[in-house]
Amino acid sequence: MQTPHLALLSGRSSGVPPLSRDPKSPPESKWRYDEALAKRRCERSLRASGHPNIYMDPQLYEKYSRQILFTEIGEAGQLRLLEARAALVGCGALGTALANLLVRAGLGSLRIIDRDFVEPSNLQRQTLFVEADARDVLPKAVAAERRLRAINSGVEIEGVVADLGPHNAEELLASYALILDGTDNFETRCLLNDAAVKLGVPWIYAAAVSSYGVTMTILPGVTACLACLVRTPAQQGVEETCDTVGVLSAAAGVIASIQAAEAIKLLVGKREALHGRLVSFDVWSGRFQAIRVARNPDCVTCARREFRYLEGEAQPRLTLCGRDSVQIHEHGRRLDLAALGRRLQPTAAEVRSNDFLLRFRVPPYEMTVFADGRAIVKGTRDPGVARSLYARYIGA
Repeated sequence: MQTPHLALLSGRSSGVPPLSRDPKSPPESKWRYDEALAKRRCERSLRASGHPNIYMDPQLYEKYSRQILFTEIGEAGQLRLLEARAALVGCGALGTALANLLVRAGLGSLRIIDRDFVEPSNLQRQTLFVEADARDVLPKAVAAERRLRAINSGVEIEGVVADLGPHNAEELLASYALILDGTDNFETRCLLNDAAVKLGVPWIYAAAVSSYGVTMTILPGVTACLACLVRTPAQQGVEETCDTVGVLSAAAGVIASIQAAEAIKLLVGKREALHGRLVSFDVWSGRFQAIRVARNPDCVTCARREFRYLEGEAQPRLTLCGRDSVQIHEHGRRLDLAALGRRLQPTAAEVRSNDFLLRFRVPPYEMTVFADGRAIVKGTRDPGVARSLYARYIGA
């Protein structure tokens, strides 16, 4: 599908406007466009791209000229990027930074999937949102779509207000060449891994919390997948989240920048330039690590092709209980309630616990958490809201 900002002309070129100097002009004259040089450069790069009779509109060339001058992209790479389609799941600190970078770079089409709404606490790090978005309680996907259209009106932006789950993941992701991780919980990342491996679509895993973040580019059938990296995610206890230990905007920005670079490499056809590692960076300590992750020959997902998250088997079961509550049934999880209570003290209200459970309030909701991972969320009948609260305060 052709994207809005790709003006493609057949036959004679209308000219691609790089800057060149007229050798006959006096030294003090200004630089001007050289039409003949533009045509030669464009024809050369387009022959290499397999589209010898297609030319970029001069205004587009000027818009992306500094990126085109980077030889690893060039005109041919920019044309490929202008036609590329990617899906972004999650529009928080990572998602907003990543979307901003890719839309400014000239990505052809971006679908943004997010279930949440803008709150004042988001504005410190979620760079596409402003105070009016929080005041109007706009869904993040809607606010992001509006802001990104204002940034680059030529990009096809689609904001989807939805809770990505086993019931809709394939439908929402199947028609895209790349899946981008902007999520805030491990449950959804495992679901993305299942969907990407099953569909054979590359995806870029990323996470940021506190002052550090991690990212890894996953090519199904070629590299290790997320399940190769994390063999037993269900055995973890209390997970650090942005709502319990905070997050620095700089950490999300660094990881999103690495994601964006990897995404552009994939979309312009430069797979050989991918770094091929699990990368982590702590912006507070300045510590950087990059390690290669080997494929697991017995991986439940990419080797045995058992998609437990996509089939809904590995996700916690949710049932409505009482008049205004949702109960979450976790699998095989043990929580240290005392440690969780201490962590929640700065962010939650009325934190109380005993030997059997911990209860706290995040107005207008009340959460009761049990040592086996089970939780009751009072104040909603929406399973998506309950799952989101659980991921934010307990960790998925």
